[in-house]
Amino acid sequence: MALNIKEELCTACGLCVRVCPYEGVVVEGNTAVFTERCNLCGQCVSSCPVDAIVVELPKKGDVDTSLWSNVWVLAETEDGRLKGGTIELLGQGRLLAEARGCALEGVVLGDRCDELAKDMIAFGADKVYVVEDPVLARYRTGPFASVIAGLIHDRKPEMVLISATPQGRDLGSRLAARIGAGLTADCTGLSIWDEEPLLLQTRPAFGGNIMASILCREARPQMSTVRPNVFKKPQADPSRTGAIERVAVHLDEKHAMTKILEVIREEGGEEVNLADAQIIVSGGRGIQAPENFALIRSLAEVLGAAVGASRATVDAGWISATHQVGQTGKTVSPKLYIACGISGAIQHLAGMSSSDYIIAINRDPSAPIFEVADLGVVGDVFQVVPALREELAKRLAE
Repeated sequence: MALNIKEELCTACGLCVRVCPYEGVVVEGNTAVFTERCNLCGQCVSSCPVDAIVVELPKKGDVDTSLWSNVWVLAETEDGRLKGGTIELLGQGRLLAEARGCALEGVVLGDRCDELAKDMIAFGADKVYVVEDPVLARYRTGPFASVIAGLIHDRKPEMVLISATPQGRDLGSRLAARIGAGLTADCTGLSIWDEEPLLLQTRPAFGGNIMASILCREARPQMSTVRPNVFKKPQADPSRTGAIERVAVHLDEKHAMTKILEVIREEGGEEVNLADAQIIVSGGRGIQAPENFALIRSLAEVLGAAVGASRATVDAGWISATHQVGQTGKTVSPKLYIACGISGAIQHLAGMSSSDYIIAINRDPSAPIFEVADLGVVGDVFQVVPALREELAKRLAE
């Protein structure tokens, strides 16, 4: 990738100077000029009001892949903690790094990140790049993409792994477009290919009916967004040591195109955290009406569980999309998953089949959900669920 300034168009307005997070451009005379600090983050390209800065992406086969090494995990945080998907990627990234004989490195952006960096090292990172600035306190596409794109061009990681959350999907696609790299989205498997030292990225395709294996031979880095809950979380080792490198940036809030005014919890403050739930009770079309989700919630309350739902109930407007489990919803991997009135379409199974223990309640004995269930109950959910709730409440009280 290269950046060029068309001197005949440049008006020396200095806007590119003000938005560059790395002080990589200055105005000299009647034109802007890149300095040795420019690391091709690309932020100046979109900011130029006269389109005087152009980006030239490398042609196919022009990237010297031997210059790129190490595995990166981009951290996603919430309330000052690493999210579960990031911890899973650190575990899988550790395996990939060992297979390639390279380092596992983390990248964390925020306002105060010292403890987050130490946590990444405890979960397997050899080194963590820390970028701190008040503008980065909450995720916003523009500032995050600019800072990380510059880091990628400067440090040249061989692989970049991102959790396939709404934030990760947004960031991954922007980064791939900015730096001209390939991106395999929603991966459910990562390994090193036997025939070449390439990242073998596996993802469902055609509605989950086939699994596609994707390689990226020529572009770098090899980028993947990975569904949460497809890999087991590693155990933290507080005794692990690693390097922390602070990266200086210069960001100005007034140049951010968006501002976060308020964070609103849906459904009157009920927090839906299916990704981290240890127990999930889900309802499907078999519960027949939206008001019958009260039955599902009553069982979930006894178990201290999260409430899930099938796509059919979400599409029908019975419950919000934050509860949806499946290929187009959340991928979950709880210790216990109870499916109530869910037939088990392949898209739903793709989102919950990795659960440790699955209980299915359905009056149709041939429902596909029974093929993955550890325990199947053939019966009416309106009879089985209340009886199950009553018995559990009694046992737990004892």
